[in-house]
Order: sequence, then structure tokens, then C-alpha cells
Amino acid sequence: MKVFKYVVLLCFICSPVLHASSLAITHIRPYGQEDNRNAYFIDMLQLALSKTEENYGSFELKQAELVMNQSRALKSLEYKDNIDVVWTMTSIEREGLFKAIRIPLLKGLLGYRIFIIRKGTQETFSKVKTLENLKELTAGQGVSWPDMKILKANGFSVVGSTGYSTLFSMLEGGRFDYFPRGVNEPWAEIKAHQEKNLEVEKTLIIQYPAPIYFFVNKDNHKLAFRIERGLRIAIADGSFERLFRKHPANKEIFSLANIQGRRIFRLDNPLLPSQTPLHDESLWYQGD
Repeated sequence: MKVFKYVVLLCFICSPVLHASSLAITHIRPYGQEDNRNAYFIDMLQLALSKTEENYGSFELKQAELVMNQSRALKSLEYKDNIDVVWTMTSIEREGLFKAIRIPLLKGLLGYRIFIIRKGTQETFSKVKTLENLKELTAGQGVSWPDMKILKANGFSVVGSTGYSTLFSMLEGGRFDYFPRGVNEPWAEIKAHQEKNLEVEKTLIIQYPAPIYFFVNKDNHKLAFRIERGLRIAIADGSFERLFRKHPANKEIFSLANIQGRRIFRLDNPLLPSQTPLHDESLWYQGD
């Protein structure tokens, strides 16, 4: 009888639903209510966790108390300092430091980079016909972003900044000529910085493989497993694709970006890990 009670108690304690019922997950705080770009990833995280709720229990998503730049958020994740999950572009270095869930949350479209430029400079970019023409101009990027290293490795002139918002002021002030952004980003960013004399460039794209993943602390295998399982369920039942196409953060991809109508310059990404699932077509944008 005592053995039976012990077994029942052990099963109760080890139940995944019980263990997950109080699961609290802290993610980075969006820059504001208009930050649809980060809202998309929060909604995708919510979707993935909800798909596994029946087997792993309820959860609660929490925002970090402070807005953090990418470098600080990754440090907080590394040292388990009030951040459980970050979404960012992958690199060999990042996959060495953190546990990557290798499902591209934007299906690779982050690697299609459209430019934010100063108003009145469109003619300069319309005259760009070759990659060498483009390299005569100077890009701006965050110093801790993989894009900085990718562009430099491809021979571009790049000016860096430690602050995301600072880049818009630097561009407006002429510190560099263009600010490459993912195809889902520039229109919302122009709106968020509408006081500045900036616009979206109309004719060019640079492209390199640049999946953005969810990352968790390298020791947090349970959370990584749950997120990956939830994302794969969402891919299989179509809810991933629906969120990807219908989310307010991504409307510009399909209505404004005009990817096929732009001159595309393809670059190498020397930071891309060998484990990147490039051959799994179900994970990548295949066009409309």
C-alpha cells in the first residue's frame, strides 16, 4: 500500500502539466505600443506556447521591466538575469552562447534588406546599377548586430552605433547614406520617427541568408523543446503561416515591399552556422 501511494505521488509530482502550470516566461519589452515589429515575435511566441498548453500546462508571458538594446538583452539571457527568451538574427557566435530554436520566424525575409534614406536622396540610389556602385555609399548599422559584420565582410563601408534610435538621427544628420532594414521593418519605423526627414528607398534590395530565431539560455532545454514543438505544430496546422501573413507588422512585406520589382544584390553571410536548415523549404518564404 505504501509503495502504491509513493508511485501515485511520484507520478503527480512528475506530471508535465503540473510542472508547467506555473510557467512564467519573461521576454524583452517592446519599444512602445506602435512597436509592431517586436509584437509579431511576442505573438508568435504566444502561438507556439499555446499549441503545447494541453500537454505542458498553462503559461504566462511577461515583459522585462526595462527596454533593452539587443546587446544588453543577450547578456541578460546569458546570465539568466530576468530574460528567458530573445528573438534575434542567428550567427555562429550566438548559437555557441545560446540555445537556438532553428525555425526562421520570418521565413528568411529578414535577409531581404530595404533601405531607409534621407528624403531627397532617392535619385542617388536610382542610379545604382552594380554592387560596386552601392559600395561607394555608406550604410549604418548597430555595432552588435550580425549585419554589421556581414556587410563589412562583403566589402561595404559601414558606420555603427550602440543605440537603435540613434541610427535614425545619425542618418538624418548625414553620418551615413542608408540604413538597411528587414522588409517588414522600414515603414513602421518611418512612422515611429515621422519627425525626421526620412523615407523608404524604392528601387534596391540587398539579400543574404539571415534567419531570425528564438533563443533561450543554453541550459534551458525544456523551454527550447516546448517552443520548437509548438512552432512545428503551428507550421503543420497552418496557423504559423496565417500569423506570418496577416500580422500588422508584416503587411508591408506583401503590399509595399515590391520585392520582385527591385534590383537585388545577393551577398554572402560568413556568420551563418552550418546547422542552418536551408534545405527545408517549408521553413522559408517561397514567394507569392
